[in-house]
Amino acid sequence: MTTIQTADLSRWYGEVVGVNGVTFDSDAPILGLLGPNGAGKSTFLNLLTGQLKPSSGQLRVLGETPWGHRPLQARLGFVPETDTFWEWMSGLEFVTRLTRLHGFAPAEAAERARQALHDVQLQEDAWQRRLGTYSRGMRQKAKLAQAIAHEPDMLILDEPLTGADPVSRRHINELVRAKAAAGVHVVFSSHILHEVEALTHDIAVLSRGRLVARGKVEDIRALMDERPMRVRLEVSEPRTLAGELIDMPGVVAVHFGPSATALEVETQDVEAFYRRVPQACLDHDLHLTHVDAADTDLESLFDYLFEGRGGAEG
Repeated sequence: MTTIQTADLSRWYGEVVGVNGVTFDSDAPILGLLGPNGAGKSTFLNLLTGQLKPSSGQLRVLGETPWGHRPLQARLGFVPETDTFWEWMSGLEFVTRLTRLHGFAPAEAAERARQALHDVQLQEDAWQRRLGTYSRGMRQKAKLAQAIAHEPDMLILDEPLTGADPVSRRHINELVRAKAAAGVHVVFSSHILHEVEALTHDIAVLSRGRLVARGKVEDIRALMDERPMRVRLEVSEPRTLAGELIDMPGVVAVHFGPSATALEVETQDVEAFYRRVPQACLDHDLHLTHVDAADTDLESLFDYLFEGRGGAEG
């Protein structure tokens, strides 16, 4: 069975578009949803869980339409990005009550809650403490515990590693892998590429509500290498240096400013560029004071995909 099927899926809020014409299928054991903040990841996950109704298009999860489908929703475990707790409850009481909402009797719900809290490695001495006293990482573990206590067929995790310390991150990743190995389908979102890489090689990239890439992590890394890199320089005579660089193989654009000594160059061969710049400065007696890669972070990749390769598939 195909785990997720979307066809021209859209969701908007008045004039604001959260998800825009997304089409893809996935049967991956673990699917990573990658995108910057505001890309539409949370909206997409809320559509998967049936909390939002599509404005247009089609969506099927585990072969069913999630909106208004309570039997399907009972098969899902969801960890939202936002913290919405009954702060006065203890961690154990919180997980127990939510497990009871799945129809379990009080004793079984409590036992499942204890097992889930143990599985997420929340320290037992914290189980009876008020949620309002929990750290961000502990709150993430409590949310994950309530998502797995009823043994769902699919886990949907929205930025599950936010606020977790390195040890907790490793434990959460191990738990997610174990669930996937046991046959639980997992979908999780992140805006950090290495978090996705640590769990799966199968990803979908969203930017501004649109699907801009779909495939393996290796494909996305290839796109990062393919896009022109912007390098900012501060040099005594930027126009002289620009004249030396503009005809260089791999250089696709040169921009001046914002200061009188600033220069920004777009190049597809950054190693050759870095070799050329020192010699050009020596040849023309230029004083180079600053060199900085302007877009080594993932935000630039999202912008590049959206503007130049929107809808590309890896």
